[in-house]
Amino acid sequence: MSEDQFSNEAGQESSTHDRVERALQDECMLLASVLQNLPLGVGVYNCDGNLIHYNQSLRGDAGQGRLPSRQPAEAGRWRGYDSSGRLLDPSDYPGARALRGERVMPGIDFLYEGRDGPERWMRVSAVPFRREGAEGDEAILVVQDIDDLKRAREQIEAVVSRYASQSRFLEAMLSSIPDCVYAFDAGRRFVYANPVMLDLFGLTAGDMLGRTFEDLGYPPELASHLNRDIDRIFKDAVTIEDEVFFESPTGIAAYFAYRWGPVRADDGSVELVVGVSRDISQRRSFEEVSRHSEARLRAATELVGLGIYAWDPVTGALDWDERLRLMWGLSPDDPVDMSVYEAGIHPEDLSRVREAIAACVDPAGDGRYMIEYRVIGRDDGITRHIATSGRTEFEYGRAVSFIGAAIDVSEQRRNEAAVRASDAQFRSFAENSSNLLWIAETASGEIVYRSSVFELIWGESLDKAPDNLETWLEGVHPDDRSGVLRALESVKAGEVTRHEYRIVRHKDDGVRWLRDTSFPIRDSHGAITRIGGIAEDLTHEDSRQVYIVSARESEARRLAGLVRTGGYHARIFGSAAAFLDIAPVLAPGCVLVDLRGKREAGMAIPRELKARSIALPTIALDDAGAGADAAVAAMKAGAMDVILFSEEAVLRNKLCAVVAECQAAVRPATRNEEASAHIARLTPREREVLVGLVEGGTNKVIAQALGISPRTVELHRSQLMSKLDAGSLTELGQIAHAAGIARSGAGARARKPT
Repeated sequence: MSEDQFSNEAGQESSTHDRVERALQDECMLLASVLQNLPLGVGVYNCDGNLIHYNQSLRGDAGQGRLPSRQPAEAGRWRGYDSSGRLLDPSDYPGARALRGERVMPGIDFLYEGRDGPERWMRVSAVPFRREGAEGDEAILVVQDIDDLKRAREQIEAVVSRYASQSRFLEAMLSSIPDCVYAFDAGRRFVYANPVMLDLFGLTAGDMLGRTFEDLGYPPELASHLNRDIDRIFKDAVTIEDEVFFESPTGIAAYFAYRWGPVRADDGSVELVVGVSRDISQRRSFEEVSRHSEARLRAATELVGLGIYAWDPVTGALDWDERLRLMWGLSPDDPVDMSVYEAGIHPEDLSRVREAIAACVDPAGDGRYMIEYRVIGRDDGITRHIATSGRTEFEYGRAVSFIGAAIDVSEQRRNEAAVRASDAQFRSFAENSSNLLWIAETASGEIVYRSSVFELIWGESLDKAPDNLETWLEGVHPDDRSGVLRALESVKAGEVTRHEYRIVRHKDDGVRWLRDTSFPIRDSHGAITRIGGIAEDLTHEDSRQVYIVSARESEARRLAGLVRTGGYHARIFGSAAAFLDIAPVLAPGCVLVDLRGKREAGMAIPRELKARSIALPTIALDDAGAGADAAVAAMKAGAMDVILFSEEAVLRNKLCAVVAECQAAVRPATRNEEASAHIARLTPREREVLVGLVEGGTNKVIAQALGISPRTVELHRSQLMSKLDAGSLTELGQIAHAAGIARSGAGARARKPT
């Protein structure tokens, strides 16, 4: 080979070598520029754990000249935890593991305690790296500040003081970054893409580099938007941040946040645009949920009048909404602090509130806060009742935040006070009334209230009283139960009823006569949920009673009016049977019988009263045309006096005189009340059998009269002997006679007992 040929070939080889070296240097400068713009701390540690390459972020934010696992004093400033929450041993830190040849991706989160600032969470990733000819693995560490996501997108200002002579070093570092990293040239073409970016498109570096957004199938509108950002960075050398929605060819649809910035050449011109993108779909989803939750919370608080507040237990700072300020009598823009808060609390409640606050920030408790207290408005002076609750959040055994809600319950407390006052007035009235007041539930029949007069009427204490209507009805006279039941059903249907009935006292078998006015009690919706009543004891009425028996209702009312003008109590009965049925339990008085309707039935009243030894004097009332014979017949039947009249004026004068004379003859009843009470507890069939026995009938005769078998009569007879505690038939007859059941004589029909 000639010297010229050798020189030419050498020149060509040298030229080729220069081009390769320049290309390599350009690539290294590109990668170094990309590294310069990364918002991460990056460092390379040799096999001894010493830092040999780093950027300024690593040295400034979490700088370590030596791996923490190799210097125990520094390891304590890095606290990492495994999946079980146990503290990591320094030998398991990412740097130590990378030196053993392990990859630690995507990294481990550490709580880092800086020398001059508060603790911050840092994510540390590590990969092993071996240089050509090196004897052992080195470690590349990437430290990411995850305490503030926004900060993670700031442009990396640190520079690499020294970088390896081979591009594989920078490529390894960029491969460990979990975000998309890429660069564009002035033609908007991709000139670099890290593996994360390549995976997003499902392409290799050879397929992606040199292509534009349009080439990669970006939607035209999105491609145009991104191209404008690139052009602006090349023109003005600015940094741009934005968020876009993008669906990649691999089917990944997500929101991405990107930060793009310029890469300058030696002459200061913009040579490339470098960028970092991150999938923020999860964050946006959280923000969207938060917005919806906030809107729902705001609607709920406005609906129920809640005031929302927050408190920082560390600094004592308070954050109140407008509604809570109004509860303290403040203007919407007035500042609030702990002194304003405590100044508004009623002095009598302040110590209790302080105790509740101390309890809720105690790490030994559950952090719950729930209390009601009074607040005196600062500007308006109004006293309000405030009910509030909240929850404290703890971190590492320390109270770090508190959020709560409060509501003004003043109106509710005023209503409760009014109800208590009303209830007290009602009970005061009820307990001082001579009548019995009672209230019962319509659905369950439970008696929820009865006044103390119950003890006087029933002769037993309230704690032994029946607790429901069904049990209470067992004490009502058997003949009156059906009428009482009908009255109660009418009240439940919405009617007001007034009915009279007898009760048989369990304690002494005493019979008492009650007049009950019952009425429905409706709730706020108009539904009848309770019924009540006012029961008047008629048993103790004085002797100024006149019992009017008339088959004609209009005449009965007219006679009652005349009687009442004389100062007497009048009580009307529509028939002789109705009067005689309850005559044994009536208070002393006299009877006014109107013979102008049903004469024979009226004449039976004085006879029956005399036969039953019931001391109720009788006055017969008849037309003047009835004659003396009618008056004599009435006197023979047992009437004390007879009034014959043709004019109402005559009736009025005679009636007052005769009633006055009749009342003077009234004497206490001589009948045996205990015997009457025993008889009252018998069933209707048992009383019919008793009457038959008093009349002298045998089992067979009584059975024929009642239409039952002699065996049934015998069973009723045995039951009668047991209930009336009679040892013989003679004793049974004495008890019946004492109760007013007398033998009517041969051929007489059995009278209905009371």
